[in-house]
This record gives sequence, C-alpha cells and structure tokens, in this order.
Amino acid sequence: MQHDAATPARSLPVPLRLPAVDKVLQDAAMQSLRQSHGLDACTRAVRQALAELREQLRQQVQKADRCLATVDVSQVIAQAQVLLEQRFASRLRPVFNLTGTVLHTNLGRALLPQAAVASVVQAMTAAANLEYDLDDGGRGDRDDLIEALICDLTGAEAATVVNNNAAAVLLSLATLAAGKEVIVSRGELVEIGGAFRIPDVMRHAGASLVEIGTTNRTHERDYAQAIGEQTAALMKVHCSNYAITGFTKSVGDADVARIAHGAGLDMIVDLGSGTLVDLREWGLPYEVTVRETVEAGADLVTFSGDKLLGGPQAGLIVGRKDLIARIKKHPLKRALRVGKLTLAALDSTLRLYLHPEQLARQLTTLRLFTRTRADMQAQARELQPQMQQALGPGFVVQVADMSSQIGSGALPVESLPSAGLRIEPASAGAVPGRLSQLEAWLRALPRPVIGRLHDNALWLDLRCLEASDQPDFVKQLQARGQTAA
Repeated sequence: MQHDAATPARSLPVPLRLPAVDKVLQDAAMQSLRQSHGLDACTRAVRQALAELREQLRQQVQKADRCLATVDVSQVIAQAQVLLEQRFASRLRPVFNLTGTVLHTNLGRALLPQAAVASVVQAMTAAANLEYDLDDGGRGDRDDLIEALICDLTGAEAATVVNNNAAAVLLSLATLAAGKEVIVSRGELVEIGGAFRIPDVMRHAGASLVEIGTTNRTHERDYAQAIGEQTAALMKVHCSNYAITGFTKSVGDADVARIAHGAGLDMIVDLGSGTLVDLREWGLPYEVTVRETVEAGADLVTFSGDKLLGGPQAGLIVGRKDLIARIKKHPLKRALRVGKLTLAALDSTLRLYLHPEQLARQLTTLRLFTRTRADMQAQARELQPQMQQALGPGFVVQVADMSSQIGSGALPVESLPSAGLRIEPASAGAVPGRLSQLEAWLRALPRPVIGRLHDNALWLDLRCLEASDQPDFVKQLQARGQTAA
C-alpha cells in the first residue's frame, strides 16, 4: 500500500497483551489473597480486573499512534485486590460524626452505652430465655423481660415494645381507632424524616383524621366540639422537630385527657423523643418526660428508644393495662415486634436509669450532651496543628466556638455551646470547589469524617469525638497527611 509523500504512515495498533487468568492466580503475590478470600472469589476478581484493564488499554491505543499495550501480573493483582476489598467490605461503616448533631438520624442516632453493647454480644453468642419462662418451664412472653422495668421508670401500668416509634403509633391507632375517628390539633400534624407524616400513619392504621384548630392556635372548645359518635380517641403529638412561636395557643396534656375522659374516650400521646429524666438536672433544656405525660392522664404514650432515651432503635408503648393487652393481641404486633438483640440493648440501657447519680457518665448520649465547651476547646487546640499539617498550606485550620444541636427532632430550637475546628481555603478564590474537595477527601478516609459546610468553611464540631476515639482520628490524618492539598 502506497502513501502520499506528504502524509506520514500511521502504525497499526500493537495487539493487547494481558496475562492469563491461571498465571495470575498462581503468582506468589496472589497466595495471601487466595487464603483470605478463597479461589472462587479471587478468580472472579482477576477476570474482572483483566476486563477493566483490557478496556483501559483499548482506550490508550485509540488515542496514540503507537502504544505498548501490555499489562503485567502485578498490575492485575493490584486491581484484583481493590475489587476484593470492595466486595467484602461492609457497606455499614463507622464514621466520625463531627456535624454538631448528636442524635443524627442519617448517622445512626444514639450510640449505645458499653453496658448495652456487652448485653448484645452476650445475646448474640448464647441461647437466651427470649420466650421461655424460667419459673414454670413453659412458653413466655418476650415483653415480660422488660415490661416491669419500663413501668418502674415511667409510672405506667403496662408496656410493650415494637421496632420504632412510627410502628408504635401505627399499632396503637390500628388497635384503638380502626374504622373510627381520631381528633388531632392541626398544629401537631408533623412530618418527620423521609416525608413520613402523622396523617399517613393514621390512614394506614385505618383511622380517620379529624383536624381541629388552626396551625398556630387550638383551644379546649375545639376538642370538645369535634367529638362525635365515631370518635375513638383524642391525640396529642409532640412537636419534636419544629416550633411555632408568636401568637400561639395549645391545650396541655392534662386538659386534653380531661376532655377525652369526660366523653368516655381514650387519650393518646405520641411523645416522640421520650426522655425518662428531667434534663434540667444536668443543665440541659427542659423536655417533658414520659412519667409526666402518664401522670397528666394519657391512656397511651408512645416514644422512641434511640433518641433522648439513648438506647437502640425501638418504639415503646406505655399506658393502661387493658389497652396494652389489646395492643399485644393485634396481628400487627407480631410483625412489628423486636428481637433479642434489641431487647438486650434496651434492657441494659434502661437499667442505667436506676442509678441516676451515674447516668451522665455511663449513658453515652447524656455524656455527649453534657460535655463542656472548655473541654472541647482544649481538644480543638490539641488537634489544630495535626489537622493543619495533614491538610497542608492549601487550607487554614482554626479553633472556633460552635453550637451543637441534640438532633432527631428533640428540642429543635435549643442549642448546646460547643467548639471545634473551622477550615477554609487559604486562597479566597474558588472556595466552594475547594471545600467540596476537602469534604470528599475527609469522607474517603478509612473511617470517614463527616462535618458540615457553612459560611464558606468546613466546620468540624468536636462534641461527639470522645477521648477514646481521638487516637484513631489522629492516626489516619497522619497517614494521609497533605494529600488533601
């Protein structure tokens, strides 16, 4: 074939050359991976690695007149190792929560106290009397393991446990109000995370919602006038994730209970966060307790186990003995019940409340709530030079005062004085892009660091970084030093 003298001849691409699968698998460097993951998994990973590398080579050949399109065994093994690590790594990973939100729904809410962790491990590794009565040798009820303790702490006659508070509300309404009406103030028709709304829960429970009052004002007469032949209950919903201020009026639990009982109806309270103690004892903002709600006359109270209570995800229902008995017989109860791990964690967490003088030290959630700003300022001063060294000259790291929040809908307008590290680019140009890169770099660490972007800076609130976790936090910063710059 002849070419025009002015047009240089293009060389044909070099054929792709990759090692055979068997050759890679038999290589000495592959043996440790085979011992860890097995031959089948390694074979799959090698084939996938070869396919990916083959495609990369084809793209290189297309972009160049000449290309040494060869891959050696070490490259394939390195790629296969990455694929194996990705395949066998858990998608649920521990992270450092430096967002300033203690009960962060997206990051798992409450951290379990050590006593609860030990109980869960024991429940996982040994048979247990989950539904076995040790006194008479017959079948038992799993609620019996924890009911007396819950009643002791709340003052209720009876109690039962399901898998979360939404389930507790659903089950309560399905039992007491299916096919009937439930009266709720319009200002309490809350929406929680994931667009999950009280009206939706009520509809799926088979109950009809009757809204009363206005968004900002509801009076006693509104409840009384709405009661009819189809009314099954009056319901109060704790506005845990928002607050209405200004020209407002609401009716207290005791008054709603009085109106309900005067008409021969039940009164239900969805308390949401469900604290068991008066938080003012530790200098925290006031939140109504479950005991206070029961004493106000509520016939049923539902609340979460993994918010202010500080335990595992669970929904607790407490109240009158006859109503709890009806709830436990409803077919949905079995679908919504909790397993032994939840019961083990909840039992151990609740038992910490029997020793209130030690609660702030032993209950992780309360310990994080009560950390002082001075403590976090000292921690920030210690970490500042280490973070600065890790990030390099491209960023400025400063100690700064901050405001934490409790989170998960608890005390939404209250804040906790906190401190941490404020990080901003050294150059004022392209701030958003640089901060996004930094945020991504921190998320890519072995144990991802999650902060929050605000006011052209990345804020790392140290409230949830306890002393026991600080060495691991520093170690991975040192290992990745200056790679974010």
